Amino acid sequence: MHIDFSPLDRGEKKLAEIAASLTIADLRTATNQSIDRLHAYLDDLTDTDVTFDPSDPLADDPYAKPGEEHIGWSLAHLVVHVTASSEETASIAAILARGIPFEGRLRYETPWETVRTLAHCQQRLNESRRIRLASLDAFPDKPFLDVYRGVSERFLKRFGPMNAIASFLFGLHHEVGHYPQFAEVRSQALAARQGIPR
Repeated sequence: MHIDFSPLDRGEKKLAEIAASLTIADLRTATNQSIDRLHAYLDDLTDTDVTFDPSDPLADDPYAKPGEEHIGWSLAHLVVHVTASSEETASIAAILARGIPFEGRLRYETPWETVRTLAHCQQRLNESRRIRLASLDAFPDKPFLDVYRGVSERFLKRFGPMNAIASFLFGLHHEVGHYPQFAEVRSQALAARQGIPR
């Protein structure tokens, strides 16, 4: 991806600072690059591979349904999770760009248990690409970049003020952060297919 998040991850820059140098065209390019990369994680896989339950001893999701806080996430689960987050932040970005302050959530995540095939994972990625790019199409010709999302003081300290571009970028940063998990789960699924014990 042509957007470098490493200064944010090292605590050297806030997301708002990275966003300040980006254009809507940059967000389009980054969206397409990220979706293409997620598709690549699914290359040559089967329905069994994308629903494979991986081992993840570090799994800890306090927002999960009871009993699912410590489960490993299949590739299908990862697809619905990252697409939901990026679509939420893209939708909020479109609202901010039109000059409307916003505070709250706009999140819907496809239930991961319902995604049982490679084709469904691919469809979800293609749909997410369309939704995110459409959110950028909803930006006016001169977006309001001095209108911000209401966030907590803790969030503000970590990421900086969230205007339309920063909000959109937040979803992409989250998605990029899951790339290593995608790679690990893909590796485990392929090993399982070859009968290699975990």
